[in-house]
Amino acid sequence: MDFSFLLHKFATAKLRSIVLVAPPFIPFLNKSYNTVNKVDPLKQKFSEKSEKVRTELRSTLKAKGDIKIDEVTFAQVVGGMRGVKSMIWETSQLDPVEGIRFRGYSIPELRELLPKKEGDKEPLPEGLFWLMLVGELPTDEQVKWLSEQWNSRSELPKHTKEVLEALPKETHPMTQFSAAIMSLQKGSVFARRYGEGMSKIEYWEATYEDAMNLIAKLPAVAAYIYRRIYFDGKHIKPDPSLDWGGNFAHMLGIEGKDFKSLMRLYLTIHADHEGGNASAHTTHLVGSTLSDPYLAFSAAMNALAGPLHGLANQEVIKWIFKMCDSIGSKNPTKEQIADYVNKTLEAGQVIPGYGHAVLRQPDPRFVAQKKFAEEYIDDSDVVSVVWKVYEVVPDILKSLGKVKNPWPNVDAHSGALLVHYGVDQFSYYTVLFGVSRALGVLSSLCWSRALGLPLERPKSVTSEWLLDQVRDK
Repeated sequence: MDFSFLLHKFATAKLRSIVLVAPPFIPFLNKSYNTVNKVDPLKQKFSEKSEKVRTELRSTLKAKGDIKIDEVTFAQVVGGMRGVKSMIWETSQLDPVEGIRFRGYSIPELRELLPKKEGDKEPLPEGLFWLMLVGELPTDEQVKWLSEQWNSRSELPKHTKEVLEALPKETHPMTQFSAAIMSLQKGSVFARRYGEGMSKIEYWEATYEDAMNLIAKLPAVAAYIYRRIYFDGKHIKPDPSLDWGGNFAHMLGIEGKDFKSLMRLYLTIHADHEGGNASAHTTHLVGSTLSDPYLAFSAAMNALAGPLHGLANQEVIKWIFKMCDSIGSKNPTKEQIADYVNKTLEAGQVIPGYGHAVLRQPDPRFVAQKKFAEEYIDDSDVVSVVWKVYEVVPDILKSLGKVKNPWPNVDAHSGALLVHYGVDQFSYYTVLFGVSRALGVLSSLCWSRALGLPLERPKSVTSEWLLDQVRDK
């Protein structure tokens, strides 16, 4: 009789019994039991980086765990926990003045320093993923390796296409996107290995494999949805010679060097924005239950689809077209725009694309897109309108005396660029956002599992209890 299966089960059970009594951070087991694939340089580097951080967090938690980091106000509890410092997010940090920084680098710095495709001026998103995951700027060779990795993992299974085909074409693109991601969960490495008895110290490795596989497939998923809805299912085969963003542009069917450049920039600047925004926090929260990356990311996309989150990018371009129709011109004057803006505000409505919960300056992502347009686009009515709105709106909002941030955010420009290149299907825009956002939230999910972060479980209170705390103050 072959006893190898029983021997394997016994060894697994013994290991699990060790892990269950170990503290949440287990650096002493990492070296001997983290089976890192030596031909994967990114996985190896992540293992080394995360082990160092995990060790320091564990020792500091034991020595200084009672030190107070933040205090919560009544307004923060009622106002959606805004600004409460309560989670670890390694990949980016948002400063009200300087804007978003990815591992310490600003967007202008990334446009300069990240590797680029030969002959192009925009950064490759692969380079940003490498930077966010391990905190180091990659070389050209490392980015080339990552592009090849994602190409090798990018083929969609037949059942994912069947799931999409089963949905009515008029189903919102984000609903289709989320459903397709859920269908890919069948191939989850994390789910399979967890069911086999994977130890805690291996969680990050299975999460990494799922993240790599999912990111690799997302452009094909998104392009399939786009061609299915808007081009009668006339799909375009991927070009394995292209990079991740360039191949996405190719599969969408929008040809031209400039559009591939735009996709590389777009996918880079939308990738991450700290951990507190709804889609990022959803990934973290669902992932903390040990749901695999497919389940966590699909949930995140349901959050991104909300009008107060990612859906806002389509609302901006709708507002611009509505304004132009109302004025009766595709190229309105600044005076006409100002009059329309004032009427919009008087009606109790907001100006979409302006204002941000944290930023107190023009969004660097808006500025990056404006610079792209200045370099690549000679004549575009819709881009011209965006720039005029930018010259008009901040002064009007500042004059109200109660607007903390009168400046444009990323959504104020992205739709105009897409329309210029022919992507004028507004309801699809959030899918593009979602493909990009995967880079940040899934690299962060790898960190959550590598650091052994626990199930997220904040304490809730009743409104009566909360009001009692301030009634006599």
